[in-house]
Amino acid sequence: MAKTLVFGHQNPDTDTIASAISASYFLNKAYKLDTEAVALGTPNAETEYALSYFKVEAPRVIENADTKEVVLVDHNEASQSVANLADVTVAGVYDHHKINFTSAAPLWFTNKPWGSVATVLYYEYQTAGIEIPAAIAGMMLSAIISDTLLLKSPTTTSMDKPALEGLAKIAGLADYEAYGLEMLKAGTDLSTKTAKELIDGDAKSFELGGQTLRIGQVNTVDVNDVFARRDEIVAAISDELSSENYDTFVFVVTNILDSDSDILVLGDNQDKIAAAFGVTLEDGRASLPGVVSRKKQVVPPLTTVFEG
Repeated sequence: MAKTLVFGHQNPDTDTIASAISASYFLNKAYKLDTEAVALGTPNAETEYALSYFKVEAPRVIENADTKEVVLVDHNEASQSVANLADVTVAGVYDHHKINFTSAAPLWFTNKPWGSVATVLYYEYQTAGIEIPAAIAGMMLSAIISDTLLLKSPTTTSMDKPALEGLAKIAGLADYEAYGLEMLKAGTDLSTKTAKELIDGDAKSFELGGQTLRIGQVNTVDVNDVFARRDEIVAAISDELSSENYDTFVFVVTNILDSDSDILVLGDNQDKIAAAFGVTLEDGRASLPGVVSRKKQVVPPLTTVFEG
């Protein structure tokens, strides 16, 4: 019988990869399920840093789910999931995003508005009394650091720091702040990436008010380094708008040191994007002081404007 595949969204980030690995282990131990963690893309540089540091093998990459049942982590929207999601049964979900999910059959659905799915899974382990292996704990703490920007993001909750500290103890990591800063910096080396890799590296699609928005995000320590490549980035986005039939592309460039972002908007609905953030777009660009979270600070105001 085929294994139940556990995976996160396309263009996986650290929380996606770590949560697939930790959820798969948890389900195997707690419920005696036969699962395998897989990914819908190769790990990014930040995730590779964590995998290497804690000596964890990256999950194999799939395009289609070759099984009957799957478990989703770090997403619940079909547009962000595996290509043949409609052909398989979703047996369960672990997530921390807005819910846009329907199912014809009962399932367990765990969604909590915490900083990362790894935080959610940490407390699942605690409740079930399942011991977390040190290497998996390392990946889980890396996920919390990534999604909360070392507990500085507005997505951070009161549940995240205790989880991070608990996981650091299990992983034998004495200074998670020093490790976290190095991991985050590893993910900001953009010099070898193509423009397409920049815009697609952490991009998600959203259906809002009958419009398809593609929202990409990249972390850096200098926003100007990214916008120095504006021409090639605009060309890559324009190609994607045409080839993928997106209505609007919002590219978010986040400075992880200053906790600010700049956006570049191409395609339709520029007036709506500007209204959502209360800014004036100059040649498609605007600054968003204090904005670092797509989930909490970008998608909600866009949803209000497009669906209000």
